[in-house]
Amino acid sequence: MSVELTLQAPVAHITLNRPEKSNAFDNTVIESLIDAFDRAGADDQTRVIVLDAAGKHFSAGADLNWMRAMGQLDHEENQRDALRLAALMARIDQAGKPVIARVQGAAFGGALGLICAADMAVAADNARFCLSEVKLGILPAVIAPYVVRALGPRQARRYFMTAEVIAAPRARELGIVHEVVAEDQLDATVEALVDALLKGAPEAQLEARDLVRRSDEQPLDENLIGYTAELIARLRTGDEGQEGLAAFLEKRAPAWSAS
Repeated sequence: MSVELTLQAPVAHITLNRPEKSNAFDNTVIESLIDAFDRAGADDQTRVIVLDAAGKHFSAGADLNWMRAMGQLDHEENQRDALRLAALMARIDQAGKPVIARVQGAAFGGALGLICAADMAVAADNARFCLSEVKLGILPAVIAPYVVRALGPRQARRYFMTAEVIAAPRARELGIVHEVVAEDQLDATVEALVDALLKGAPEAQLEARDLVRRSDEQPLDENLIGYTAELIARLRTGDEGQEGLAAFLEKRAPAWSAS
């Protein structure tokens, strides 16, 4: 299988499994990833999703044979195909559980979309990143909203235009990944993030995405102030807020910490 889903509560692993193709993706891989994120997001026993890859490389991006075949199709067929990739990015960005990307080796082209759409990303110090599309006469159009969000517009202009290879330390500086560690420390670093996430309230963690998005995109006006006040009031009086306060006062772990 090109994509493997392993549900081992409280963690779901979604693994790109085409190491012989450097985990390059095509329409079959895209559909399999959409299905895997839907299933993991809906699984009641899952608290965290880890997106990883088998073999030496995270992903070489789009499969060139697939790209060649798509180039022979008409505009409408290409647009339909691109919308499926857009659907995958949205699935990761709004997954039903926090998503951690675990990256080693090459992460080129569309692979950066997978990484930047995730909530957090950890890379091995041998990881290399590249927005290589301009060398093929195209652009990272569908993944751009997520990559620009991570890089910022000024840096995105540079790397979209130059297709420079980005070393792991530079990728951390740019915001593509949060942590860079030795490859033999990748799993331990991911596990530490998982442990941290398991201590937090699940619904509040998902609300955090919308809070960050609105705080970044909306002007600091009465609408944003009203939203933040309504949010904290709703969370304080909700089940998680009540349980969190009770657990703190009673000096015990909250119910979700044991799930």
